[in-house]
Amino acid sequence: MSRFGCVLVEHWDAGAVERCEPALRERPLVILDARVDAPDVGREGAPTTNPAAKRRSPPTANIQMVVEANATAREQGVRPGMTETEARARCPMLVTRPRVDESVLSARHALLEAMLAVSPRIEDAGAGLVYVDTVGLERLIGDPASIGRRLVHQARAVGLTARVGLAVSRTAARVTAASASAAVTVIPPGRERAALARTQLAALDLAPDLAATFARWGVRTIGDLAALPREGLAMRLGPAGLRAHDLALGLDRDPFRPWTPPPFWEEAQGLDWEIDSLGVLAGVLETVLERLCRRLGAAALAADALEVRLGLASGGHHARDVSFAYPMGEVKPMLTLLVLELEAHPPCAPVTRVAVSAHPIRTQAGQGGLCQPPAPAPRDLVSVLARLAALVGADNLGSPTLVDSHRSDAFTMLAFSPPTESEPLDRRGRRAERAPRQAPAASGAPARPLAEPQPQSDARDQRLALRRLRPARRADVETAAERPARVNARPVVACAGPWRASGEWWDTHAWARDEWDVVLGDGALCRLARDRLTGHWYLDGVYD
Repeated sequence: MSRFGCVLVEHWDAGAVERCEPALRERPLVILDARVDAPDVGREGAPTTNPAAKRRSPPTANIQMVVEANATAREQGVRPGMTETEARARCPMLVTRPRVDESVLSARHALLEAMLAVSPRIEDAGAGLVYVDTVGLERLIGDPASIGRRLVHQARAVGLTARVGLAVSRTAARVTAASASAAVTVIPPGRERAALARTQLAALDLAPDLAATFARWGVRTIGDLAALPREGLAMRLGPAGLRAHDLALGLDRDPFRPWTPPPFWEEAQGLDWEIDSLGVLAGVLETVLERLCRRLGAAALAADALEVRLGLASGGHHARDVSFAYPMGEVKPMLTLLVLELEAHPPCAPVTRVAVSAHPIRTQAGQGGLCQPPAPAPRDLVSVLARLAALVGADNLGSPTLVDSHRSDAFTMLAFSPPTESEPLDRRGRRAERAPRQAPAASGAPARPLAEPQPQSDARDQRLALRRLRPARRADVETAAERPARVNARPVVACAGPWRASGEWWDTHAWARDEWDVVLGDGALCRLARDRLTGHWYLDGVYD
C-alpha cells in the first residue's frame, strides 16, 4: 500500500526570510513587494471597485503591498494584500523585508534537498510544499510517527519550521498538515474520509468560481462535499466537479512527479545597503555559507568547488570561482578561501547582492573498526602534519613508542603513519598476535624487541588502579630513618618500599630512582618517587 508524507511550511516567503535571519522568528514580520500603478485599497486590503473613488484618487506608483506575513504578525491582524501603512497601523512594531526571489528559491531547494535525504522519491508541489513517498522507510526509521519526526528534524536542520501529515494519499496528507496543529499527524489507512470530514472546504484550494458555487449550495466542509452524489456533480460541474469530489474523498488522480536536484546548489542573500568593505562582506559570506553547509550536511554531501557571484551597485556582476584541493563541508576553510580570492580580485563597485553556488559531490565513506575512530583523508592528514611540523618542529612530531627499559615513561618518537588495514581476528573474535615491533636503536646499539604486554588479571581479582600524574609534581617530603614520614605536611600512616631502579650509568643521562607507596593521614594512597641523583621527591601517582 502506498503511503505519503506531506511537508508543509506555512507563510512561505516569511519563512524564507526567517531562515536568513533567525532572530525574526519571534517578531511580527511582513514581506513587501512594490506594485506600480496600484489601485486604491480599502480597509481590508481589497481593491476598491467604486469608479467615483478612482476618479477622485489618481493611481499611485510604487505602493508597498504585503505579500506575506508570519504567524506573529497575523496574530496582530496583519494579512497579505494590505498596504504597508495599514499593516503598521495594526502592528506598530512591525518588521518589514523586501521579497528577494533568490532567497525564496534557495529556501525551496533547501527544503527539497533535506527531504531527499530521507526518501529517494519526493515531489515538488509548490512553494513550501513537498510530498514524500514513505514506502519502505519503516524498516530504516520506524513507524509513521517516527518518519514524520525525521522529516520535521530535516526541515529544521536547514532552518525551516514545518508540519507533516502522513496518509495513504497525498491529498489527505496535505489537508491534514494544513489543518492540524501538531507537528506530526498520522491518519491510519482507511480513515481518510472520516479524518477530513470536519475540515473547512477552503483547505482543498479549489478554483475561486468553483468554491463560490459550493458556497451557494451550502457546502462548508470537506465532508459535505464528499456526501454529494457523484453523478450529479458530473452533470452540473463536469470534470472540475469530479476532481473536487475526488479530493474530498482523499483520492489522488494526478501522477507522482519525482523531483531531481540540480547539478549545483545555490544560496543567495539580497542586501538593503551597499557594502564596500571586505570585512563586512566576509560576515555576509559567512552567513550564506552556513546555510549552504547545513544543506550539504543534511544530504551527506560535500562541495568540490564554489562560485561566488556578487551583484554590484553599478548594475553589473562580479563572479569568481574557487576550486578545492579536496571536498569539504566546513564553513571556516571555505570562507578563508573565498576571502583570499576576493582580496586578490576585488569587485569594482559596492556590493548589493551575494550568491554562492556549490558543486556537490558524494564523499566515499570508509569502513573502519567498531572501536576505532574513522581514519582522516590522506590529503587532510598531510596538511595537518605539515602545519604541526611548522609549529613544533619536525623532531617533536610523530607517534610515541615505548622503549625496552626499566626507566619510567621511557619512549621514543617515530614517524606517524595511520594504520592501512585493521588487525586480523582469530576464530574467537580476538586480535591475532603479531610479532613484536622493533624499538629504534640508541647510540648504535642493536635494536631490541619491546617488552611483551603483561597478561590481564582475572576479573575476580580486586586491584587498585594507579592514576599517574604527568608531569610528576614536586613534593615536600620529611623522612625518618630514610623512610617518608610527612608528605606536604600530612603525616604518613604506613609506607612500603623502596623499589629501586637505575640505569644508563655510562651516559650523561644516567638515572636512579626510589619508589614508595604511602598511606597518608587523610586516607589517600599515593606513590612517591625520589631521584637519588638530585635528592628531589615527586608525587608520581594516586591510587583510585
